[in-house]
Amino acid sequence: MRKKKEVTLQTIADELQLTIHTVSKALRGLPGMSESTRRDIFEAARRLGYKTKEQELSVGYEKLPLLSTKRRRFTMIMTQDAPFYQIQFQGIQERLQEWGHTVSATFLPNAASAQADASYWMESMDLHYYDGLFIPPAIPERLEHAFLQLPMPKVLINYPPAIATVDSVIWDVVAAIHQSVNHFLSMGHNRILYMGDIHKHRGFQLRWQAFQEAMHRLGAEAVPEDHITDRSASGDSWMSTLKEKLQRGRYTAILCAVQQDLPGIIYALQSVNLSIPEDISLISLEDMENRRFPQLSRPLLLMKEAGRRAAERLLWRIANPDEPFEHIRLQGSFYKGGTVRKI
Repeated sequence: MRKKKEVTLQTIADELQLTIHTVSKALRGLPGMSESTRRDIFEAARRLGYKTKEQELSVGYEKLPLLSTKRRRFTMIMTQDAPFYQIQFQGIQERLQEWGHTVSATFLPNAASAQADASYWMESMDLHYYDGLFIPPAIPERLEHAFLQLPMPKVLINYPPAIATVDSVIWDVVAAIHQSVNHFLSMGHNRILYMGDIHKHRGFQLRWQAFQEAMHRLGAEAVPEDHITDRSASGDSWMSTLKEKLQRGRYTAILCAVQQDLPGIIYALQSVNLSIPEDISLISLEDMENRRFPQLSRPLLLMKEAGRRAAERLLWRIANPDEPFEHIRLQGSFYKGGTVRKI
């Protein structure tokens, strides 16, 4: 691998077959290229070890313990080996490896559902011997609470509970909902059907609240009865309700706020002979690019970037144990795609 001081803008440009001008604009956050090109440039810069002068200075400002000779061990709790967690883990791993630290995954068994079982499990897994802990989203709240009580540095990759004494980093789904509604409006849509559970997780609750705020700006009140917000219903009941709302013809657009609902939405549209975007427009919040629907209009959720930022934040906490807790939201851009029709 090249030494960092040998890596220049020309190195990155040659690697990607781009101009120095394009690479420079991307690293300075300037417009003038696609989001995929910008991501490729940042990924190449990270991989090759290139840093701008501003990035070098920011390391000092952030007081990160990068020069410590101690190699630290961290772990991330997971409930399953799913892409949702893998993306976050990859970001954490890449960032920590740059500084010589390691992170492993600790899987939470289904048996550790009760508080007593969770305490026994944490003891058996020797969590106390790690230098720090990453707690991702979708962990049952009572277990999350138990992890937050551990006397060790930790970062929550989630929206924090009220008055939680922990640093947090999360991709900003609130901004993502507002971006989605704004794109619908720019294309002439104001009859938007919201679809997604609004109770199960804090992030789901915040998505619905953001939708209500966005619709309120239009002079419209969003109430659960007018949308599909209860995923506890049986599959047949959920599908029947969706088909009924679609057939009434009231809505011109669907905002899928929970990506697991997307296959059911597609099936329902096909069953009532509605095409995307000719008959109804669609935006979905996705963890990553959907290979089946590459042109799906969507806000870009910065999950991998949140993992990288969480790694930085945990090292910062170790170096600054008495500083106030901070809650960081990462806002991505919006991919317009081809599933929203102008009316």
